[in-house]
Formats: sequence, structure tokens, C-alpha cells
Amino acid sequence: MRLKGLFVFLVSAALATVASAQTKISGTLQCAKPGLSQAVEVGDEPGHVITLGKVGCTWSKTFEMAGSTSKDGYSIATGEIRSGKSTESGIHAGTMANGDKYFVRFRGNGTAAKDGSGSMDGTWSFTSGTGKLKGLTGKGTYKTTTLADGTGTVQVEGDYKTP
Repeated sequence: MRLKGLFVFLVSAALATVASAQTKISGTLQCAKPGLSQAVEVGDEPGHVITLGKVGCTWSKTFEMAGSTSKDGYSIATGEIRSGKSTESGIHAGTMANGDKYFVRFRGNGTAAKDGSGSMDGTWSFTSGTGKLKGLTGKGTYKTTTLADGTGTVQVEGDYKTP
């Protein structure tokens, strides 16, 4: 009876590990100045703006998913800046070295200085992928630092799972 109980426990533990197997990832994106950047004054108070931007990025510290390394991508985001505080939400479309693509939805809050510099902390989640990343799921956090010239660095951490 002891052996049967031990066997059941080991099989259950193995299945639980497989069912919840998430792989940790982390990396660093270096982003150029936005290729598209629009800011529209709201008019209710000085400096209150709604923003839209698109920026290209490359992975300076890559991560691996499904046997390939992260390469580059772009983010499209909308945001609001008011009284030095900022919010953003958007989509990141990334490409792996083998050509597979992944798509991420992100949302964050931060600070914005008058010179254009700032920082942002937020969360992200995978929405889809192609090739070996089809059915991709996962989520994590990010921290962005933007310089006055519009360039920035994004630290990304999280986990993923493929079917």
C-alpha cells in the first residue's frame, strides 16, 4: 500500500509540474527615438497631453523562447501626461532570430519631465505568436527609462509557456 501511495504521489507531482511549467525570461531592450510621435494638448491645464507613438527597439540582452533568441521589434503606444505623471498602454510586436513573431499587450504608470525624460513601470502579457510561438502565453513586468533625446531602455522580466 505504501508503494502504491508513493507512486500516486510521484505521478501527481510530475503531472502538476508539467501542467504549470512556465519558463522564466528576462532581457533588455534598447529603443531608438520614436519614428512617429504625436502629442495633443488637452487644454484644461498646462502640460496635459494625450500621446501616440511608435518606436523601434533591439534586444541588447536577449532571451530565449522555444529554441530561438529575441532579436528586435517595435512598440505602438498611447498615453497621457498630466502634472508630471504618465500612463501608457500599447502593443509590442517582436521578432525572434528564426523569424517567429510574438505580440505583447502592455500597460504602465510613471513620471514624465518637461525635457521628455522619464520612467515607467508596468505589466505585460503575450497575446499571440507565430511559428513555434503559436499558442504562446505568459506575462511579466517591465521598467522603462527614457532620456530627454527620446531614446530609452526597457528591462523586461516574466515567464512564458508554449503548447
